[in-house]
Amino acid sequence: MAQFVIPHPFPNIQLPGGFKLQSLADENDLQQVDRVLWRGFDHGDEPPEGGIPDREFMQSAPNFRKALNIAAVAPDGNYVAYAGLWFEPVNAIAYVEPVATDPSYRRMGLGRAAVLEGIRRCGEQGAQIAYVGSTMPFYQSMGFRLLYQSTVWQRSWTE
Repeated sequence: MAQFVIPHPFPNIQLPGGFKLQSLADENDLQQVDRVLWRGFDHGDEPPEGGIPDREFMQSAPNFRKALNIAAVAPDGNYVAYAGLWFEPVNAIAYVEPVATDPSYRRMGLGRAAVLEGIRRCGEQGAQIAYVGSTMPFYQSMGFRLLYQSTVWQRSWTE
């Protein structure tokens, strides 16, 4: 688990020319969300048919807010990075999940920009800290600090 203390004011977020950030409140193209998550998690080129109900189910969660789910959009209109953010107002925290970048657009700062924009928006809602359940250097490079790491042990019994 890693945490990011949300700064006030929030620094500017940089994007490569021609790209933009938008929330699902601006445009909620479920096929684009499905595609960027499929490709971003290295499942292959194009997602199989039938993924839209999974996206609809995710968006039916009680704390899901379209305005906190950010897509980086390429000049051709395709979603090429995605960051899902969850805001929990009682404890003034944000949670980052899921995050994915299309392999063709990695190492351009697009995933980073989408995560930071989502965190910025959560900060505007009152979040003071953002958490992510990851130790990946990607998160540490944008300012997340490792809180703890856990290991799951499993034993399989054979007859």
